[in-house]
Amino acid sequence: MAFVRIAACVLGGLVLAPPLGVGATRQSVSASPQRYYLALGDSLTYGIQPAKVDAGLPPSRFDTGFVDVFARRLRGLVPTLRVVNYGCPGESTTTFAAGGCPWLAGGHALHDPYRGTQLDAALTFLRAHSGQVSPITLNLGGNDAQSVADACNGSFACARARAPRAMIQITSRLGSILRRLRSAAPKATLVVVGVWNNDVTTTRQSDPLYRAFDLALGRVATGAGARFADPFPLFNPRGSIAHEKARICAYTFTCSRGDGHPTDAGYRAIADAVYAASGYAKG
Repeated sequence: MAFVRIAACVLGGLVLAPPLGVGATRQSVSASPQRYYLALGDSLTYGIQPAKVDAGLPPSRFDTGFVDVFARRLRGLVPTLRVVNYGCPGESTTTFAAGGCPWLAGGHALHDPYRGTQLDAALTFLRAHSGQVSPITLNLGGNDAQSVADACNGSFACARARAPRAMIQITSRLGSILRRLRSAAPKATLVVVGVWNNDVTTTRQSDPLYRAFDLALGRVATGAGARFADPFPLFNPRGSIAHEKARICAYTFTCSRGDGHPTDAGYRAIADAVYAASGYAKG
Protein backbone atom coordinates (compact mmCIF):
# COMPACT_ATOMS: atom_id res chain seq x y z
CA MET A 1 0.00 0.00 0.00
CA ALA A 2 3.01 2.32 -0.25
CA PHE A 3 1.74 3.84 -3.46
CA VAL A 4 -1.63 4.67 -1.90
CA ARG A 5 0.03 6.64 0.87
CA ILE A 6 2.19 8.55 -1.61
CA ALA A 7 -0.77 9.25 -3.86
CA ALA A 8 -2.62 10.57 -0.83
CA CYS A 9 0.26 12.95 -0.29
CA VAL A 10 0.01 14.11 -3.89
CA LEU A 11 -3.72 14.64 -3.62
CA GLY A 12 -3.16 16.49 -0.38
CA GLY A 13 -1.34 19.20 -2.29
CA LEU A 14 -4.76 20.66 -3.01
CA VAL A 15 -4.95 21.82 0.57
CA LEU A 16 -2.02 24.11 -0.20
CA ALA A 17 -2.79 24.84 -3.84
CA PRO A 18 -6.36 25.84 -4.73
CA PRO A 19 -7.35 25.08 -8.32
CA LEU A 20 -7.06 27.75 -10.97
CA GLY A 21 -9.86 29.16 -13.02
CA VAL A 22 -12.74 28.35 -10.72
CA GLY A 23 -13.51 31.73 -9.27
CA ALA A 24 -16.51 32.38 -11.49
CA THR A 25 -19.33 29.92 -10.97
CA ARG A 26 -21.66 29.20 -13.88
CA GLN A 27 -25.17 27.95 -13.41
CA SER A 28 -25.32 24.23 -14.13
CA VAL A 29 -27.59 22.89 -16.86
CA SER A 30 -30.08 20.08 -16.32
CA ALA A 31 -31.48 19.14 -19.72
CA SER A 32 -33.71 16.11 -20.02
CA PRO A 33 -32.10 12.98 -21.52
CA GLN A 34 -31.86 13.14 -25.29
CA ARG A 35 -31.10 10.57 -27.97
CA TYR A 36 -27.50 9.96 -26.88
CA TYR A 37 -25.66 9.62 -23.57
CA LEU A 38 -21.94 10.38 -24.04
CA ALA A 39 -19.65 8.77 -21.44
CA LEU A 40 -16.08 10.11 -21.22
CA GLY A 41 -13.12 9.38 -18.98
CA ASP A 42 -10.86 6.60 -17.78
CA SER A 43 -11.22 3.04 -16.46
CA LEU A 44 -14.28 3.86 -14.35
CA THR A 45 -16.16 4.98 -17.44
CA TYR A 46 -15.01 1.83 -19.23
CA GLY A 47 -16.22 -0.32 -16.30
CA ILE A 48 -12.91 -2.05 -15.57
CA GLN A 49 -12.82 -4.97 -13.14
CA PRO A 50 -9.66 -7.05 -12.60
CA ALA A 51 -11.06 -10.54 -13.25
CA LYS A 52 -12.47 -9.42 -16.60
CA VAL A 53 -9.14 -7.89 -17.57
CA ASP A 54 -7.29 -11.07 -16.57
CA ALA A 55 -9.72 -13.14 -18.66
CA GLY A 56 -9.13 -10.94 -21.70
CA LEU A 57 -12.83 -10.27 -22.16
CA PRO A 58 -14.05 -8.00 -24.99
CA PRO A 59 -15.47 -4.53 -24.24
CA SER A 60 -19.05 -5.82 -24.45
CA ARG A 61 -18.44 -7.96 -21.36
CA PHE A 62 -17.50 -4.93 -19.27
CA ASP A 63 -21.18 -4.22 -18.82
CA THR A 64 -21.70 -3.62 -15.10
CA GLY A 65 -19.97 -0.25 -14.80
CA PHE A 66 -21.63 2.92 -13.58
CA VAL A 67 -22.25 3.97 -17.19
CA ASP A 68 -24.28 0.81 -17.78
CA VAL A 69 -26.27 1.18 -14.56
CA PHE A 70 -26.93 4.88 -15.16
CA ALA A 71 -27.96 4.19 -18.77
CA ARG A 72 -30.53 1.64 -17.64
CA ARG A 73 -32.09 4.27 -15.43
CA LEU A 74 -32.07 6.78 -18.27
CA ARG A 75 -33.89 4.33 -20.52
CA GLY A 76 -36.74 4.46 -18.04
CA LEU A 77 -37.10 8.05 -19.23
CA VAL A 78 -36.01 7.62 -22.86
CA PRO A 79 -36.34 3.95 -23.93
CA THR A 80 -34.52 4.54 -27.24
CA LEU A 81 -31.48 6.22 -25.64
CA ARG A 82 -28.12 5.12 -27.06
CA VAL A 83 -24.85 5.09 -25.13
CA VAL A 84 -21.58 6.23 -26.70
CA ASN A 85 -18.77 5.20 -24.35
CA TYR A 86 -15.33 6.59 -25.21
CA GLY A 87 -13.82 5.66 -21.82
CA CYS A 88 -10.12 4.73 -21.99
CA PRO A 89 -8.54 2.89 -19.03
CA GLY A 90 -5.42 4.75 -17.93
CA GLU A 91 -6.57 8.05 -19.43
CA SER A 92 -5.38 11.24 -17.71
CA THR A 93 -6.26 14.89 -18.18
CA THR A 94 -3.13 15.08 -20.37
CA THR A 95 -3.80 12.11 -22.67
CA PHE A 96 -7.50 12.97 -22.87
CA ALA A 97 -6.61 16.19 -24.70
CA ALA A 98 -3.25 15.33 -26.26
CA GLY A 99 -3.72 11.66 -27.17
CA GLY A 100 -2.00 8.41 -26.28
CA CYS A 101 -4.81 6.30 -24.77
CA PRO A 102 -2.88 3.73 -22.66
CA TRP A 103 -5.52 1.01 -23.16
CA LEU A 104 -5.15 1.17 -26.93
CA ALA A 105 -1.37 1.20 -26.62
CA GLY A 106 -1.67 -2.11 -24.78
CA GLY A 107 -3.51 -3.67 -27.70
CA HIS A 108 -6.98 -3.55 -26.15
CA ALA A 109 -10.23 -2.36 -27.68
CA LEU A 110 -12.61 0.41 -26.63
CA HIS A 111 -16.38 0.22 -26.28
CA ASP A 112 -16.75 2.79 -29.06
CA PRO A 113 -13.60 3.30 -31.14
CA TYR A 114 -12.45 6.71 -32.33
CA ARG A 115 -9.51 8.34 -34.07
CA GLY A 116 -7.28 10.92 -32.42
CA THR A 117 -7.81 12.12 -28.88
CA GLN A 118 -10.80 11.36 -26.68
CA LEU A 119 -11.50 15.08 -26.41
CA ASP A 120 -11.49 15.56 -30.19
CA ALA A 121 -13.71 12.51 -30.61
CA ALA A 122 -16.16 13.90 -28.06
CA LEU A 123 -16.23 17.35 -29.66
CA THR A 124 -16.70 15.85 -33.13
CA PHE A 125 -19.58 13.70 -31.90
CA LEU A 126 -21.23 16.61 -30.12
CA ARG A 127 -21.04 18.84 -33.18
CA ALA A 128 -22.33 16.09 -35.47
CA HIS A 129 -25.28 15.47 -33.14
CA SER A 130 -26.04 18.99 -31.98
CA GLY A 131 -28.91 19.11 -29.51
CA GLN A 132 -29.18 15.31 -29.44
CA VAL A 133 -26.67 14.57 -26.65
CA SER A 134 -27.54 14.71 -22.95
CA PRO A 135 -26.27 13.72 -20.48
CA ILE A 136 -22.49 13.74 -20.71
CA THR A 137 -20.46 12.20 -17.88
CA LEU A 138 -16.74 12.69 -17.31
CA ASN A 139 -14.30 11.18 -14.82
CA LEU A 140 -10.60 12.07 -14.85
CA GLY A 141 -7.83 12.90 -12.39
CA GLY A 142 -6.88 9.70 -10.60
CA ASN A 143 -4.30 8.65 -13.17
CA ASP A 144 -2.73 12.11 -13.07
CA ALA A 145 -2.07 11.72 -9.35
CA GLN A 146 -0.66 8.25 -9.93
CA SER A 147 1.79 9.54 -12.53
CA VAL A 148 3.23 11.97 -9.99
CA ALA A 149 3.65 9.18 -7.45
CA ASP A 150 5.27 6.93 -10.05
CA ALA A 151 7.73 9.66 -11.03
CA CYS A 152 8.84 9.90 -7.40
CA ASN A 153 9.69 6.18 -7.20
CA GLY A 154 8.17 5.75 -3.77
CA SER A 155 9.59 8.90 -2.19
CA PHE A 156 7.05 10.55 0.09
CA ALA A 157 9.13 13.75 0.31
CA CYS A 158 9.34 13.97 -3.49
CA ALA A 159 5.60 13.55 -3.88
CA ARG A 160 4.86 16.20 -1.28
CA ALA A 161 7.23 18.64 -2.98
CA ARG A 162 5.63 18.11 -6.38
CA ALA A 163 2.02 18.04 -5.15
CA PRO A 164 1.05 21.74 -5.22
CA ARG A 165 2.23 22.32 -8.79
CA ALA A 166 0.75 19.01 -9.96
CA MET A 167 -2.65 19.75 -8.50
CA ILE A 168 -2.80 23.19 -10.08
CA GLN A 169 -1.97 21.61 -13.44
CA ILE A 170 -4.55 18.83 -13.06
CA THR A 171 -7.40 21.15 -12.18
CA SER A 172 -6.39 23.66 -14.85
CA ARG A 173 -6.42 20.97 -17.55
CA LEU A 174 -9.73 19.59 -16.33
CA GLY A 175 -11.26 23.06 -16.36
CA SER A 176 -10.12 23.59 -19.96
CA ILE A 177 -11.62 20.24 -21.00
CA LEU A 178 -14.94 21.05 -19.36
CA ARG A 179 -15.15 24.47 -20.96
CA ARG A 180 -14.62 22.98 -24.41
CA LEU A 181 -17.27 20.33 -23.81
CA ARG A 182 -19.69 22.93 -22.51
CA SER A 183 -19.06 25.15 -25.54
CA ALA A 184 -19.83 22.25 -27.89
CA ALA A 185 -22.94 21.21 -25.92
CA PRO A 186 -24.29 24.31 -24.15
CA LYS A 187 -27.64 22.75 -23.28
CA ALA A 188 -26.50 19.28 -22.23
CA THR A 189 -26.43 18.01 -18.67
CA LEU A 190 -22.72 17.58 -17.90
CA VAL A 191 -21.78 15.55 -14.81
CA VAL A 192 -18.24 15.24 -13.42
CA VAL A 193 -17.53 12.19 -11.24
CA GLY A 194 -15.32 12.63 -8.18
CA VAL A 195 -12.89 10.35 -6.36
CA TRP A 196 -12.72 8.37 -3.13
CA ASN A 197 -10.09 6.82 -0.88
CA ASN A 198 -9.21 3.13 -1.28
CA ASP A 199 -6.52 3.14 1.42
CA VAL A 200 -7.48 0.71 4.18
CA THR A 201 -4.16 1.01 6.04
CA THR A 202 -3.99 4.75 6.76
CA THR A 203 -7.64 5.63 6.25
CA ARG A 204 -7.97 8.23 8.97
CA GLN A 205 -4.84 10.10 7.87
CA SER A 206 -5.48 9.91 4.12
CA ASP A 207 -9.22 10.63 4.05
CA PRO A 208 -8.82 14.44 4.38
CA LEU A 209 -6.32 14.46 1.50
CA TYR A 210 -8.53 12.58 -0.90
CA ARG A 211 -11.48 14.64 0.24
CA ALA A 212 -9.56 17.80 -0.63
CA PHE A 213 -8.98 16.52 -4.15
CA ASP A 214 -12.62 15.52 -4.46
CA LEU A 215 -13.80 18.97 -3.41
CA ALA A 216 -11.37 20.64 -5.80
CA LEU A 217 -12.78 18.61 -8.68
CA GLY A 218 -16.23 19.70 -7.59
CA ARG A 219 -15.21 23.36 -7.66
CA VAL A 220 -13.79 22.97 -11.17
CA ALA A 221 -17.00 21.30 -12.32
CA THR A 222 -19.16 24.04 -10.84
CA GLY A 223 -16.94 26.69 -12.39
CA ALA A 224 -17.58 25.21 -15.82
CA GLY A 225 -21.34 24.97 -15.40
CA ALA A 226 -21.29 21.22 -14.79
CA ARG A 227 -22.81 19.12 -12.03
CA PHE A 228 -20.74 17.07 -9.61
CA ALA A 229 -21.35 13.46 -8.57
CA ASP A 230 -19.62 12.89 -5.25
CA PRO A 231 -18.89 9.22 -4.48
CA PHE A 232 -16.70 9.99 -1.47
CA PRO A 233 -19.46 9.81 1.20
CA LEU A 234 -20.62 6.50 -0.28
CA PHE A 235 -17.21 4.81 -0.36
CA ASN A 236 -15.85 6.55 2.73
CA PRO A 237 -18.80 7.05 5.11
CA ARG A 238 -18.23 8.96 8.30
CA GLY A 239 -18.25 7.03 11.54
CA SER A 240 -16.06 4.22 12.71
CA ILE A 241 -12.92 3.30 10.77
CA ALA A 242 -14.04 -0.33 10.83
CA HIS A 243 -17.28 0.60 9.07
CA GLU A 244 -15.45 2.66 6.48
CA LYS A 245 -12.95 -0.12 5.77
CA ALA A 246 -15.79 -2.61 5.39
CA ARG A 247 -17.40 -0.31 2.84
CA ILE A 248 -14.16 0.04 0.87
CA CYS A 249 -13.79 -3.75 0.84
CA ALA A 250 -17.40 -4.17 -0.34
CA TYR A 251 -17.31 -1.45 -2.99
CA THR A 252 -13.85 -2.14 -4.45
CA PHE A 253 -11.45 -5.03 -5.03
CA THR A 254 -8.88 -3.42 -2.71
CA CYS A 255 -9.16 -6.07 -0.01
CA SER A 256 -9.77 -9.13 -2.18
CA ARG A 257 -7.36 -8.47 -5.04
CA GLY A 258 -5.37 -5.35 -4.16
CA ASP A 259 -7.17 -3.49 -6.96
CA GLY A 260 -9.06 -0.27 -6.31
CA HIS A 261 -11.56 -0.60 -9.14
CA PRO A 262 -15.19 -0.95 -8.07
CA THR A 263 -17.14 -4.13 -7.59
CA ASP A 264 -20.64 -4.30 -9.08
CA ALA A 265 -21.90 -2.82 -5.80
CA GLY A 266 -19.36 -0.01 -6.07
CA TYR A 267 -20.35 0.82 -9.63
CA ARG A 268 -24.00 0.88 -8.60
CA ALA A 269 -23.09 3.36 -5.85
CA ILE A 270 -21.34 5.62 -8.36
CA ALA A 271 -24.37 5.40 -10.64
CA ASP A 272 -26.55 6.45 -7.70
CA ALA A 273 -24.36 9.52 -7.19
CA VAL A 274 -24.42 10.37 -10.90
CA TYR A 275 -28.18 9.97 -11.10
CA ALA A 276 -28.69 12.18 -8.06
CA ALA A 277 -26.35 14.83 -9.47
CA SER A 278 -28.04 14.80 -12.86
CA GLY A 279 -31.28 16.13 -11.40
CA TYR A 280 -33.34 13.58 -13.34
CA ALA A 281 -34.73 12.07 -10.17
CA LYS A 282 -36.52 15.36 -9.50
CA GLY A 283 -37.97 15.60 -12.99
